[in-house]
Amino acid sequence: MFVFSMRRVVSWALLGIVSLMLQACSPEVTLPNVSLEQARAEHEAGKVLMIDILESQEHATGVAQGVVLLPMSQVAQRVAEIPKQTDQPVLLICNTQNRSRAVTEALQEQGFTNIRYVNGGMSEWAKRGWPMVKPQDLVGPSK
Repeated sequence: MFVFSMRRVVSWALLGIVSLMLQACSPEVTLPNVSLEQARAEHEAGKVLMIDILESQEHATGVAQGVVLLPMSQVAQRVAEIPKQTDQPVLLICNTQNRSRAVTEALQEQGFTNIRYVNGGMSEWAKRGWPMVKPQDLVGPSK
């Protein structure tokens, strides 16, 4: 039978509480992102490759002119099509930024350092009345 002193029990309890507090207070990982305005300006100036990761049926409602269409469900199979060079900035856009943020995180874990996600997404793009086109065909990024 083990006998614990009250001091030891309190010490372990405090250590556990401090550990939980540190975990709860740890800052969330901040992923590289850009505002919708910056994304549009960089995309239209040809400074970045913007990849729309909405699914095919969502693309049918309209996309930004010149964007590359790569549905999120196909990213894992087609990851080699996404440029990995640090001199080629890549912006990921989805409907609201939730999926593009998740894909940015996953790609960073695979060593991509040139990927950013767009805050606001295509729902905000459409809400602002910015130009959209109907895609003819789904095309992947050029290699």
